[in-house]
Amino acid sequence: MHDYIHDADEVLRGTYEEPMSLAEYVEASFRSPSIASHASKYLLEAIESMGTRTVVEEGEEKARYRFFDDPSNDGEHAVLGNTDILNAFVDDLRTIAADRGKAEKIIWFDGPTATGKSELKRCLINGLREYSKTDAGRRYTVEWNIVNAADTRGLSYGGEVESEREEDWYESPVQAHPLSVFPADVRKRLLSDLNRTNGTDIDVDVDEELDPFCREAYNFLEEMYRRNGKQDLFSSVSDPKHLRVKNYVVDVGRGIGVLHSEDDGSPKERLVGSWMPSMLRELNSRGRKNPQAFSYDGVLSQGNGLLTIVEDATQHADLLQKLLNVPDEGHVKLDKGIGMDIDTQLVIISNPDLDVELDKFADRNGRDPLKALKRRLNKHEFRYLTNVSLEAELIRRELTNETSVWTDDPETVYERVAEAIALDVREGPGAVHLRELAPHTVEAAALYSVVTRLDSDDLPRDPDMEFSLVEKAMLFDRGYLQSGDERRDISEFTFEGETDGTHGIPVTFTRDVIADLLHERPDRHHQTLDVAAVVMPTDVLDAMANELSDAPVFSRGEASEYESRIAMVKSYIFDRQEADVLDALLADKVVQRETVAEYVEHVFAWASDDQIETEHGRIDPDPLLMKLFETEHLGRFDEDEYSGNTPSEDVEAFRNEKVITALNRYAWENRDEGFTISNVDLTEIPVIKTVLETHDWDDVRRLFGDLDPRQWEDPPTNTETERVKERTIEEMKARGYTAASAELTSRAVMKEVSHTWD
Repeated sequence: MHDYIHDADEVLRGTYEEPMSLAEYVEASFRSPSIASHASKYLLEAIESMGTRTVVEEGEEKARYRFFDDPSNDGEHAVLGNTDILNAFVDDLRTIAADRGKAEKIIWFDGPTATGKSELKRCLINGLREYSKTDAGRRYTVEWNIVNAADTRGLSYGGEVESEREEDWYESPVQAHPLSVFPADVRKRLLSDLNRTNGTDIDVDVDEELDPFCREAYNFLEEMYRRNGKQDLFSSVSDPKHLRVKNYVVDVGRGIGVLHSEDDGSPKERLVGSWMPSMLRELNSRGRKNPQAFSYDGVLSQGNGLLTIVEDATQHADLLQKLLNVPDEGHVKLDKGIGMDIDTQLVIISNPDLDVELDKFADRNGRDPLKALKRRLNKHEFRYLTNVSLEAELIRRELTNETSVWTDDPETVYERVAEAIALDVREGPGAVHLRELAPHTVEAAALYSVVTRLDSDDLPRDPDMEFSLVEKAMLFDRGYLQSGDERRDISEFTFEGETDGTHGIPVTFTRDVIADLLHERPDRHHQTLDVAAVVMPTDVLDAMANELSDAPVFSRGEASEYESRIAMVKSYIFDRQEADVLDALLADKVVQRETVAEYVEHVFAWASDDQIETEHGRIDPDPLLMKLFETEHLGRFDEDEYSGNTPSEDVEAFRNEKVITALNRYAWENRDEGFTISNVDLTEIPVIKTVLETHDWDDVRRLFGDLDPRQWEDPPTNTETERVKERTIEEMKARGYTAASAELTSRAVMKEVSHTWD
């Protein structure tokens, strides 16, 4: 326990500082100008402080700000995908912070439910909170002590000062910026010197005056010292015994204001706060309202100095027009005679129903009363994910406690997409059972979800291939399509549609379907394995399709359309399962690197009428060696493609186009100083690698002549089918399957194969 308490002490010690004088704060801001940043600049700096990483979305490489991965909280509220939208948001902040335009805009995040908008809110709160704990992100405000002033009736948020104690300090309730204490003309010169000295690309800009609460203290002290004949009034008022600067950790209510859908009250109460009647009677200063009697609990008051979020904005549509002038004027009123300057970045979040609310007078054309509001809103539309990898990651997050963002290399991510998941499921009081989502199950759910979100009207017309929504999903996920020997980049295709991700199956629907399946036990059996504890890809896909018509979130047309797209997903997932089974069946079919290198070397010598250097001297390329490699290892050609050992035109074309051209391009793209062909790992040449890793059932027939797929589920004892199945199941277990999921997957594959085996 001592260690935990010590660790907590260290965390807080690194978070909070001793209060400083105003002069010390000014000196500190010249050393580190970020501590004096205005709201939009500070928010921008927080986002940029964590750097970027490269991602692939919609098939293209993009730079993504790590801030939106919620790294300070291990990705708990990461915003997956929508990188273009987030980057546009940052660009807006940069424009606003530099005062190059958009200052009057209210940033609006719109989009269907379950697209990550609420996660963005939490990510912003988490990220800003953690950034404010760093040295560069320190956030400061002021606090006052007027106990040395005569005839004080108390300066507080709702209580009297008991006696003249040094500890009676009262903090600005709206996080007033320390530089706002200075008179406007002095502050202007100070900021000019600060920005010139530090040469930052975006100037610090503090225009707001002290908030009414702090102004009450300032005026009180100024009047007292003026009556006492003081000449250096500002020095007296800002003396450390009256004013000091303290840092605070940004959080909801302290630099971040969040207006939730369930919050109520009058517009003024929701925006800035309300008067406290009991305190009004106590602090009625000569017939006027004293700002000390105001409860600064409105969303703008809480968010002053940094960020104001209106969540589920449709529920607060009446407030939006009240916010029209806040961004550019930076001013609101507590009452008719009492105003307050505000420095905050306004963000509203809504579902598409706000669009309906804003357009209800659109038919009035120029007389639309909401026209001014719509002009002020800067819309960013969140969409459903259209990357299978991201959707799979999101589904796993919904089903498990995994929060870390997948930042691995693409190939590792693709492997994770296909992985199985083991989950403990409670099936009664004290009864917990292990359930498994078999390999490719999450992938199947993710792919189907993405396929329902893609526009089918802008598929490329390609005479060389049948292009489906699955191919489009693969292009968006990886940026290329691999078909046999051919690799085609997304740049070769044109997509003109703009509705991808605007509709489709939300992740919440998928999560609920899978959760229900985890509590069901299908009717399937095995003598020793608990195959009923395994959820297979087809289980999830069938359940999703069956639930579409009953789900209230889908219209009849949508349900019918989405259901029609499931067949192509099942076909793709079966191909993935089939490849797993084939790879396991043929695990012993390994071609050594030396064999590949020898073949490629002979092909190059054959094509150039050259000889090959060996330890025994120069020799001619061996036509039988090349033929055997092409027929046995590659399985690419039959005996009738050769005249003796002389290759046909098709074989010659293959050697020239698929081997030599590929190797030359690979060698050229990966060359450096001192590069030689011996540096190339020949098995990593895209075409060679694809050919070598492509197994088919002809290979199985050739190697296992007595195998009978029809006997796979329960093979007779001491048969080749039994021996092959045992080795295959063991190999699949080594590749991420459990015995039960390997049994079910190989059963499904062999059942299909058996129809055409003879």
